[in-house]
Amino acid sequence: MKFGIVVFPGSNCDRDMQDALQNHLNKEVIMLWHKDKDLSAFTTDDCIVLPGGFSFGDYLRCGAIARFSPMMQSVIEFANKGGKVLGVCNGFQILCESGLLPGVLLPNGHQQFVCKNIHLKNKAGDIYTIPVAHGDGRYFADDKTLDELENNSQVLYYYCDEKGNIDKSFNPNHATRNIAGISNKQGNVFGMMPHPERASSKFLGNTDGLKVFTDLGLN
Repeated sequence: MKFGIVVFPGSNCDRDMQDALQNHLNKEVIMLWHKDKDLSAFTTDDCIVLPGGFSFGDYLRCGAIARFSPMMQSVIEFANKGGKVLGVCNGFQILCESGLLPGVLLPNGHQQFVCKNIHLKNKAGDIYTIPVAHGDGRYFADDKTLDELENNSQVLYYYCDEKGNIDKSFNPNHATRNIAGISNKQGNVFGMMPHPERASSKFLGNTDGLKVFTDLGLN
């Protein structure tokens, strides 16, 4: 599996993601500039990554301008053909703005930027420690959409405590139903607010992020 990482003006986690994929998962990585359109080097067995950061300074809304970058038009076509797409933090916001994932990311409920390690629970009940760093990470959707996400097993991760208890007191941004990450119905587009690429090195004392790539079939 080959990876392409889209770089927008304001991206600041693109090289972190490149390091995690190249040096800790031994993957081939191609950096993609947002003004380009060419994805001919990738097949639907590959993955395009939208990294974290502050694309276009988060003007208007987070991800609202990046959604119209030429490369995003190609990414949307790639996803619609079955290609894998991963959006982390700002990348998750861009996926929602582009319509590849349902819902929206709103300002944190406490109106403060949050940067710390949190706990996540996946579908299998595994618990990971992963960093978050965002000011607009509160996932929100209407009840019908939320019910569909949960009924279709599209919720990838919930915020929890170290024992796996899911409660609003362990929710760093007041996300609806403690949702930290979701997928589309087809299971090829993934979005999450926590940063697995920042927990992928033994030198940082945490490799739980590598387990996230395994969960998503991106290892």
